[in-house]
Amino acid sequence: MNGSILVLGATAFFVAAYFLYGRLLERLLGVDGSRKTPAETMRDGVDYVPAHPAVLFGHHFASIAGAGPIVGPIAAAYFGWGAVTAWVVLGCVFIGAVHDMVSLFLSVRHEGRSIASVIETVLGRPGKALFLAFCWSTLVLVCAEFTRQVALTFVNSPAVATASLLFIALAVVFGLVVNRRGVPLVAATAVFVPVMFGCIWVGTKLPFDLTAAPFGLSVAGAQTAWTVVLLVYCFLASTLPVWLLLQPRDYLNSYLLYAMMALGFLGVFAASPSIELDAFTGLHAVARHGADGSAVVNPLFPFLFITIACGACSGFHSLVASGTTAKQIASERHIRPVAYGGMLLEGVLAILALVAVGTFKQGELVAKFDGGASAVSLFAGGLASFCAKVGIPESAGATFMSLAVAAFLMTSVDTATRLARFTWQEFFVSADGKGVPVLSGMYLATGLVVAIVALLLLGNPDAAKNLWNVFASANQLLAGLTLFTASLWLYTHHKAWWVTLFPMLFMLAVSAAGLWLLCAGSWRSGNPTLGVVTAVLLALAAVLVLLAIVKFGQARRERRVPTLGPAQPSSAAK
Repeated sequence: MNGSILVLGATAFFVAAYFLYGRLLERLLGVDGSRKTPAETMRDGVDYVPAHPAVLFGHHFASIAGAGPIVGPIAAAYFGWGAVTAWVVLGCVFIGAVHDMVSLFLSVRHEGRSIASVIETVLGRPGKALFLAFCWSTLVLVCAEFTRQVALTFVNSPAVATASLLFIALAVVFGLVVNRRGVPLVAATAVFVPVMFGCIWVGTKLPFDLTAAPFGLSVAGAQTAWTVVLLVYCFLASTLPVWLLLQPRDYLNSYLLYAMMALGFLGVFAASPSIELDAFTGLHAVARHGADGSAVVNPLFPFLFITIACGACSGFHSLVASGTTAKQIASERHIRPVAYGGMLLEGVLAILALVAVGTFKQGELVAKFDGGASAVSLFAGGLASFCAKVGIPESAGATFMSLAVAAFLMTSVDTATRLARFTWQEFFVSADGKGVPVLSGMYLATGLVVAIVALLLLGNPDAAKNLWNVFASANQLLAGLTLFTASLWLYTHHKAWWVTLFPMLFMLAVSAAGLWLLCAGSWRSGNPTLGVVTAVLLALAAVLVLLAIVKFGQARRERRVPTLGPAQPSSAAK
């Protein structure tokens, strides 16, 4: 198989799906462009702020992408390029993009609140409380692990640290210029995007290395220092008005990813690489080898569908869509391009990542994993070698690819912090605006998240790493539960609930199987902490599913449609 044909074929399929299946979903959901969105009816200048669709797409895409669509397909490539391609293409179109679009639609129809508020309307307060507890715990751990990864990246690649700090300052200036000085978006973009790329060059010339003079910190000390800086940044990113930092930073950073993908396309079609990986390695495949040389063999179900999350379907996307994106969308007509289109573009990136490592033989790729090679380094090296065919020095290409990926890790950190703040606030405030104002304050909610992340990283650095193994299954469990909620809501509102029913059944089966295998393996290997965490997640999912089945039975007997009026401001959302 030729890599350029694989990329071209997958892209053509995604484009066709956007116009055909995406439009069908719009019609089935009842998307109404004349209906006012929460960004307009609840505008507060902090969280609820109407955004230009290009800006919103950049924020949404940067938040959901991160390193996920790169790491997942490469980490799962031991199952063969055919298996990975099938899940990315079909999963993205019929499960992941549907999940993202329905999540955003439901949130817009519920005052821009998270999917947990939709759960409250169909499962009641207990269902919402269980779901929010699960989401908040997951987000805190995501913040901890991603902060750890970014801090380590800053230590190992000081040029990335310099560029990232400059990006933050540049984003604030951009936000002020566009939103307070009234400079047109196109004009500001034309100036600030080239300056942003100039920041990358500055980073390579003036790397911010804390281990060198005049700082002279140890590697561990430098990582601790960067962790503290990042936690301060996360607090600010969560509490400052969204138009001042989060929105413009994600928008500008999205151009890094666009450039990286454009270079990837150019390099792939110039090099026209041959895919040397096996198309399919069987229902069980060798992932790596243990310290004693024995092969670690994983079953295709569920590990293929768990390992590749963001490139095909990811529960984290529902938190982004119903957390920050829904509060900024200016028209329901933007739901399809932002949510469905954003997921499809992520699928294209996943295929590029697969082709980047496709030139390895199957045994060579496993040997790379055995040697500790990271997915990001393999991706950067692979695309850089392709770009060398068009005259771009391979070392420069690899540096740029690595910088772009690192920049997107930070978008996941700051977005996850803000989402954790929203989740905490919703836990203490009901849909009718009643709650505990003292416990739902913005600064308390954010400070609590940052404090726990600091405790995990600075008090017990291994805690977050030990729990990270469960995130893949938990992420897919979140997707399954979101689709379950969407199916119930669509059913009770006499809409086409089949569009989420079958994806929901598949994702619940995948996540349940993954958690069960991880739970059993944890107890056998003498890791009770991980075993307890996975057991709790399984129990939580079982309780939520049982509640949903009971409510589904009631809805089927009653088959009545709840009144759904236009979105109105409420004190709970402010």
